[in-house]
Parts: sequence; structure tokens; C-alpha cells
Amino acid sequence: MGMRCVPLFALADTSPIAVHTPSGALRGEQAGGAMMFRGVPFAEPPVGPLRFRPPVKVKPWTGERDATRYGASPMQSGEIGMEHSEDCLYMNIWTPVAAPGTRAAFPVYVWIHGGGFTGGHAFESMYEGAELVKEGVICISVAYRLGVFGFLNLEPLLGAEYAGSANNALRDLIAALEWIQENIASFGGDPSRVTIGGESAGAKLTDILMGVPSAQKLFHQAISESGGAERVWARAQSESVAHGFAEEWHSVTGKDPSTVLDAPADMLIRAQKQFIAAWPQHFPLRCQIDGKLISLRPVESIAAGSSRGKRLIVGTNRDESALFIGPHPQKDPVAGDLGNLQANEFSAVYQKYREIYPQMNDEQRRIRADTAEEYWIPSTRVADAHVKGGGIAWMYRLDFSETNGFLKGYAFHSLDENAAAEAILARQMNQAWIAFLRGETPSAQGMPAWPEYNSATRPTMVFDTQNHVDQKPQEAELRLWDGVL
Repeated sequence: MGMRCVPLFALADTSPIAVHTPSGALRGEQAGGAMMFRGVPFAEPPVGPLRFRPPVKVKPWTGERDATRYGASPMQSGEIGMEHSEDCLYMNIWTPVAAPGTRAAFPVYVWIHGGGFTGGHAFESMYEGAELVKEGVICISVAYRLGVFGFLNLEPLLGAEYAGSANNALRDLIAALEWIQENIASFGGDPSRVTIGGESAGAKLTDILMGVPSAQKLFHQAISESGGAERVWARAQSESVAHGFAEEWHSVTGKDPSTVLDAPADMLIRAQKQFIAAWPQHFPLRCQIDGKLISLRPVESIAAGSSRGKRLIVGTNRDESALFIGPHPQKDPVAGDLGNLQANEFSAVYQKYREIYPQMNDEQRRIRADTAEEYWIPSTRVADAHVKGGGIAWMYRLDFSETNGFLKGYAFHSLDENAAAEAILARQMNQAWIAFLRGETPSAQGMPAWPEYNSATRPTMVFDTQNHVDQKPQEAELRLWDGVL
């Protein structure tokens, strides 16, 4: 129900294929009606003197570059049996067989992976974009620096030349989009029809990009699945995080902050892990308002017209937070797994949930409130801002729930990425997404008409075993968050 790209190493009867781009020649593989180019560089490796620096445009190469292997996964903790490296700025391109040498015509979908800004990579097997390729859509998955390498403000520790370093991951994505604008026609892609999209952190980065004025010429529409544009620090918060990391760095290494420039990458990951565990708020590593790339909170920029004229699909799953805090929590049901607020701020809102949802038990109310705080309210704010700023949006909510197991009955976070969830529903959502990627109104056979979003009635397509459109869904709950998020 999101982007799904079948890795071609899993397909039989591959054969070599070459394409010539302005950056240089690439040798990929052809199989199953699609061509795959893996590990395509879009920026110079951000290592050595380029560590913690903005990405540098990749230099054109000579000869034919091997594009049959994925690049390394970005540096992160928790992954076993996988190569990790700071040298991670690569993309993977799935394209229809007939693309090279033809007139640029295919729409392009650029997928930004999730992972909480600290994990994930661009080659998950669940991204089965081969289905989109069959429909004449080029699919691209992009990598970006994670954790302290992409989301830590080092200016307070290393000086003005590192200003805005908390936005380096965002700059990585912009560099990838610039490469696509310059090179995608060589694959048969249409640079005037580029859609960016993602799920979870990938959706949040998509929404933040909508609020970056300098990025608007690089894409034309967006798909946000379980996102929001709120994960951006003000300068003071970003500086506080920097000093907090410096303290943890000294605790781990006994050294001053300047040593991060030459320290082993795994030592930085070790300090990052301890820092995140000790920090009093979730997701301390995030983008920042730096006065250059990001001058306003992204929702303010969007409302002011930064994404004017663009089209947007935006939505969430009904019970996102069930995945993280479980249906039978041992932890405080009020604090939960908050993404944006302090526990006391959240508690003031959560106390009112019993009034509007008396039929729910405590765990259901807790999951609903946490979901609103982290995903639903931020996504609604993006939709409202986008329409106010002159954009067009379609809002959805996934209500289809797990049918067995620990999370039975919940439409939890990432369920929309499960291709086996429900075949008919998956097919309908894919058809609607494909129509959107082509520039049409999102629609599918057997699905009711999906009206454009407006802030007055908030029409929302509810995806379930029986799809339907709700007007003003969860209105009483929405009002609880006025002035809070």
C-alpha cells in the first residue's frame, strides 16, 4: 500500500543493461519486465573532511559504473549482519524496460524510507515497486544520513562553519532530487512529474520538504503516510540537544566535542545510543530552523504558500501507536510513547479523552491519544496548511486492522506497508496511488469517489473492508488539540 520494490536479485533470468546519463554510464540488470540500477551515487561520500558537512554534488565518472549492488546502509545501531558506512548517499532506480533511449515520459516516484531519523535504509524488500513499474512509473528509493551524522546541530560545539548541520539529511534528499532532475530523462523519466513520498519518518521528511522553499522546483506532488511536519527544533532546542550530546560524548570517550570530527563512526553511534536513552524527550535528533534552509516552522511556510499548486495525499492509520506501546502496556498509559509533547502537556489533553470516548477502555483511549499526538494531528495540520497555502489535498485514514496475533483489532503503524494485509484493499490503494502518480484524481475500481480535502468539512477516505468517506471525522477529538499541536 506504499512503495514496494522487488529486489531484482530475487528474480531469475537477469541480464545486463546499460544507460548513459549526464553523470556517467551505468550498468544495471533487467528482469521481470523491469530494469534495476542499484547503488547509484548522487553526492560525494560524506566522509573525512565532508563529515557533518552539506552534501557535495557527485563528480561525473568515466567508464561504465557497476550499478548491480546496493550501497551500504547508513550508520545506525541495532542492525546485525548488514554493512554500514558513512559512505551511504546512493539511490536505487526501478524503471520500465522500454525506458532508456525513449522520449522522457514516465512519472517518477521518489521513496523516502522511515526509521525515526536514526534507522532504516533504502533497500527494504517490502518496497515492491515492480508493481508500479508495470504501470509505467519509475520508482526511486533514496538514502540519507541518519542520527548524529544527519540530524545534529554541531554549530554550538564546532563553530559557525557547521551551522545548519542538523539539516544535512534534508540536504541529502535535496541533492538526490537535484540529481534526479538532471539525470532521470536518461531513464525515460519525466522531470516535470516527480512525486516524493514516504512512510513514518520518511513521510515527516516529505512534509518538511514541502515547507522548504528552495526545494519546491525539485518535485511536483507528495504522498505522506503517517507523517507530519512538526519534527523540527527551534534554534534554542537544537542548541540544547547539541550540548546534551557533548556531555554524553565526554562520558563515553572522556574527550571534548572537537574529537567527533575524526572519531570512529561506531564510537559516534555508541554515544548517540546512550544520549538518546538519557534525553528526557523522544526523538532529540531532528531538523532545525536554521534561518537559511528552514526559516519558519514548515507548517507556517506551507500555509504561506511554499507548496502552492502542488497535490498531496496525506493520511494516517487509526491506531498507529499500538505498534510501539502495545495493547496491554506495562508503562505509564499517560506518558506513552510521545513524539512531540512533554508528559504534563500531553496529560492535560489525555484527561479529556474519557469524556469524548466513554465507550473505549483505558488502553484504547491511550492508543488513540498517542496516535493523535504523534501522527494524526501533525498530518491534519499539514493538510490544513497545504490547502490554505493554495495546494490540493486528499486525506485518508486506514481503519483496516490486524486479524490475528498480538495486535489483533488494531490498525497499527506500518500496517499499510504490509502487502499481505488484505489483497482487495491493497490493490485498491495501489490503484489510487498509481492514478495520483500519473497526475489523475486518486481513484480505484470499487472505491467511492474521493473528494478533495477542505478544512471546513475535512472529507476523509476511510480505507477498510468497506471503503467510505467520512465528513468531519473525530471532530471532538480534533478540538482537544487546538492550541496544543
